[in-house]
Amino acid sequence: MDKKLSRPTRMLLTVFAAAAMLAAACSGGDSNASPTASLTGTTTTRSVGTTTAGTQGTDGSSTAGTSTATATTSASEGGAAAACTPGAAVTPAQTEGPYFKAGAPERTAIAAEAANGTPLVVTGVVLDVSCHPIAGATLEFWQADADGVYDNTGYNLRGSEKTDASGRYRVETIEPGLYPGRTRHIHVKVEAPGKPVLTTQLYFPNEPGNTTDSIFDAALILNMASASAGSATFTFILPA
Repeated sequence: MDKKLSRPTRMLLTVFAAAAMLAAACSGGDSNASPTASLTGTTTTRSVGTTTAGTQGTDGSSTAGTSTATATTSASEGGAAAACTPGAAVTPAQTEGPYFKAGAPERTAIAAEAANGTPLVVTGVVLDVSCHPIAGATLEFWQADADGVYDNTGYNLRGSEKTDASGRYRVETIEPGLYPGRTRHIHVKVEAPGKPVLTTQLYFPNEPGNTTDSIFDAALILNMASASAGSATFTFILPA
């Protein structure tokens, strides 16, 4: 039959055949592209699955995740200990001083009777060395007024409170004034169930008196939010 076809016709048929083969190849490529797309989809699915698995992994270790989140929150709320790592150092103890007075009323606002002074709110958490929050710990605060004078007849700038279920506390006070021989500080007692009482003091950053106060400890510096915010944080860490 080919013998009866003219040369131009045969060449045209050859071109058509080549075009048909090319189309088939392209069709095959598309067919291959479909699995590729499918593989891409699978990859995407696997990626999502991996993400999900990661999420599930996080959820699966939710206790650790929760503990980490708690520790992080505690740190951000809690001050001088920038982050709580299991085995963290216990908050240093310091002297009680001569102005402690038992029987302070249970309240968070201890400066209600203060005539003047710069308002200050101190918040934070009480943790054990494993970074677990301690609920029901009693904190007792006492300090000098803006003139550096302690109220030894009443309970101005004195108060106690208990931590909540997450180990958090909050005290509303004023910045204490200075008196001879001491830098600016706030006294604290922390008593948790089944643990010895921690008696310590909290200090302020960038105080000139910090360099001359004989009992000053940099580990006890409050984390001040800003110079004008009137807020500070501190994390107390107690023995196991």
